[in-house]
Amino acid sequence: MDVAIGRKEQNLQNILSHMKEAAQNKAELVIFPECSLQGYCFRDREEAFALGEEISGAICTQLAQAAKESGCTAVIGFLERDGDNLFNSALVVGARGVLGVHRKVHLLHLGVDRFTTLGNIPFPLFQAGDCKFGVNICYDCSFPESGRTVKLKGAQLLAIPTNWPNTSDSWEHTPKVRATENHIFVVAADRVGEERGFTFAGHSQIIDCEGHTLAEAGATEETILFADIEPSLADKNRVIKVPGEYEFDRIASRRPEMYEVD
Repeated sequence: MDVAIGRKEQNLQNILSHMKEAAQNKAELVIFPECSLQGYCFRDREEAFALGEEISGAICTQLAQAAKESGCTAVIGFLERDGDNLFNSALVVGARGVLGVHRKVHLLHLGVDRFTTLGNIPFPLFQAGDCKFGVNICYDCSFPESGRTVKLKGAQLLAIPTNWPNTSDSWEHTPKVRATENHIFVVAADRVGEERGFTFAGHSQIIDCEGHTLAEAGATEETILFADIEPSLADKNRVIKVPGEYEFDRIASRRPEMYEVD
C-alpha cells in the first residue's frame, strides 16, 4: 500500500477501498501496513501529533463501521493520540466494532518512532472468525520475545504491519523465522513507494506455520495478497518429519528455567 503523508483523508479512502475489495473476495482478516492512515516520515512531534486520531474519534468509528458492513476483521496501522501521548498503533476493527489496539512496544530512532510513546499494552490477542491472532508492529518483530509471547498466549497467526525500508533485509528472513520458531502463521504487510525520500521495500508476505511462503508481493506495485489457511494447524505444535525417528515440538521443548541471565 502506498501512503501519502499528511493526506489522511486520501489514505482513509484507500484503506476503505482496499478493505471493501478484500471482503468482496471473501477475506475474513485484512492487514494493512504500519502507519497506513497518517504516514511515517514526520519531521517533528508537533507535526505527527496534529494528525493523531483517538480510538473513539470519527475516523476510527468510520473504519469500525466499514468492518461491520464488510463482515471482515481489519488491522490498520495508525498514529493514536491518547491524552498527551502519541502511540504508533494498530487498530483492530471487526463485526463488533473497535476490538482494540496494539501499541508498538519497541521503538527505534527512525521516522515517527522518534516522537512516539512506548507501547503500554502487553501484546493483546484478537479473534477473526476461527483464528486467534496477535500483532507485532515492524521493529517489534526484531525481538523473538514478541512473537513468542503472542504464541504462548494462544495465537495462531501473527500480524506484522510494517514499514520496512528498502535498506533493510528484514523482509527476506524475519517473517519466515518467526513463523518457524513459533509454529504460527505470519502475515507481514509492508508498504511500497516513497515518502519524503524514504523508499519502502514492499514484499508483503503470507507465511504458513512451517515457514513456507503462501503468497508474496513485489517491491514496487501496490498489491492485495490472498491465501486460505487452516488456523488450527498452528495448534499442532509437534512436527513429524519421520514418524518415530524425527519429531520435535518447539513449544513443548522449551526450558524457561535455563533461560535466566545472571
